[in-house]
Amino acid sequence: LKEKRDLLVNGLNKISGFKCSLPQGAFYVWCNIENTGYNDLELVDILLEKAGVACLSGRYFGNNGKGFLRFCFASVTVYEIEEALEKISGLF
Repeated sequence: LKEKRDLLVNGLNKISGFKCSLPQGAFYVWCNIENTGYNDLELVDILLEKAGVACLSGRYFGNNGKGFLRFCFASVTVYEIEEALEKISGLF
């Protein structure tokens, strides 16, 4: 899980407008997307429709989650994370 976590966080942080902190004990990543020009609800739809990448809006976890996306890495492979990062990067 550590390898997948590090890959996902480092990859998302390379994408313009995405800012992630390294989680210490979770199997998901919180990513601030406020500098992308989209809100979390819009970006969830865009990533799913245009890149085939599923994530959740942070606002589903409370008002403090607005402007964040939650990416889970527990049940995906390293290859799938690399592929998802490439697809997301292609949109930005």
